[in-house]
Amino acid sequence: MSFSRIAFRYLISSFLLVLLACTTTDPYTGEEKTSDTAKGAGIGAISGALLGAAVSKDKKKGALVGAAAGAAVGGGIGYYMDKQEEELRKQLEGTGVRVKREGDNLRLVMPGNITFPAGQSAIRPDFYNVLNSVCIVLKKYEKTAIKVTGHTDSTGNAGSNQKLSEARAESVGKYLISQGVKSGRVQTSGYGDRQPVASNSTSDGREQNRRVELELLPL
Repeated sequence: MSFSRIAFRYLISSFLLVLLACTTTDPYTGEEKTSDTAKGAGIGAISGALLGAAVSKDKKKGALVGAAAGAAVGGGIGYYMDKQEEELRKQLEGTGVRVKREGDNLRLVMPGNITFPAGQSAIRPDFYNVLNSVCIVLKKYEKTAIKVTGHTDSTGNAGSNQKLSEARAESVGKYLISQGVKSGRVQTSGYGDRQPVASNSTSDGREQNRRVELELLPL
């Protein structure tokens, strides 16, 4: 049997086994879904099987060993982010902060109306407890980089919007660091009104665009 057929057969077998083992029911929708841990493990199994078969004299054994090693590495990152996502959702339930999963990255979307007074960059006093809850999880899961970005709607001039978005992101970043999150993990930037998530032609859309986001990326 050729190398490509051996590798393909074993990587597919590994991938299917991982998916079947990690398929769960979504508690919110009732639908079955495959966790990001399983997806990561499956991708790792495929890569590992191909590499193992390529470098081993025994193609069959090399594909199996490579698939197992790749699945462990790929699933490890997914599992780490799965657990962090689970804890963030528990901590932030009912706060108005949305937790979004994007592959192995997590994004926390903090609406401007609950984070800052209008036109200001000083954090609202009643939002500190929410940020404290975020910090609890961030300090526990240290193998993630934290990208803090500020965004505005298109009201006002571009220069003022840019400065406000930068100042708000910096305020959040500084607070995270003040609560024990390592400064080397935190990066801040502002995008003004350049990255809208909704139309600026409606009040609801503008409200959605006024936000601070925390993107958590595995290191």
